[in-house]
Amino acid sequence: MNKELLAKLVLLFVVTQAIGLFVAGTLVKENVRATFITDNPDDVENSIGLIAYILFFTAVLLVAIKFFKRRIGLLFRIIELLAVFGTSVIVFGAFFPDMAFHFALLVLALKLVLPESVPLRNATSVIATAGAGSLVGVSLGVLPVIVFIALLSVYDLIAVFGTRHMVVMAKAMTKQNVSFTFALPTKEHNFELGTGDMVIPLAFASSVLAANAKVVAFPLAYALPALLLLASLAGLLWTLDFISKRVGLALPALPPQTVLMLAVFMLGKAVGL
Repeated sequence: MNKELLAKLVLLFVVTQAIGLFVAGTLVKENVRATFITDNPDDVENSIGLIAYILFFTAVLLVAIKFFKRRIGLLFRIIELLAVFGTSVIVFGAFFPDMAFHFALLVLALKLVLPESVPLRNATSVIATAGAGSLVGVSLGVLPVIVFIALLSVYDLIAVFGTRHMVVMAKAMTKQNVSFTFALPTKEHNFELGTGDMVIPLAFASSVLAANAKVVAFPLAYALPALLLLASLAGLLWTLDFISKRVGLALPALPPQTVLMLAVFMLGKAVGL
């Protein structure tokens, strides 16, 4: 893999996941979580509900991309601003509880003033990933998260190799410079990485952290979540190394990430983490 790409990816991954785990730890301490379908975080119905939400949202976007091409940029921008603002409140709330709303408004203002800035897009993608991944993770039990990422991995394979609608969506999004992907430019090529490839591993790690925090003292509670994120990074690096040698090839990173994370999770539980 290109050394420049490797360095950028590792740095981006470490920063994003470190922020996300810190936010997750804060949410756990403050007993903050979201309700998706039922109030029981260990109910697998929540996993099915999340998949249903994703499918519905995807269908709406595909219809918009096909029939409202001239307005698709505005739609993406509105969704982006709402997502960035909401996740900014979550992330900044963990660091600056009294100023979270003000910082979120500042980020929103920067996005409006500098809509074409790639560094700003990457920064807001970090915020969006850290906020969304941590909240989803602490809101679901470990089993529902495992079911969720397993189903999502299957969906990714179908969406990339079967229907190929994920490729269509990715191309439409990258043209708009919105905070749903990370830009990883090198001298040879401009790689784009979807935020989902970082959100989902963070959700798994955050869920395990929330479960461990009830029975294991700090900092041991973070051991298995950190190992899960390292496993997901290995899967991500393998995917990018594979596609970096085959420019133009689309390959979902989540399936190999999921396989490695589940293997590490089972091994970690076997040794008492």
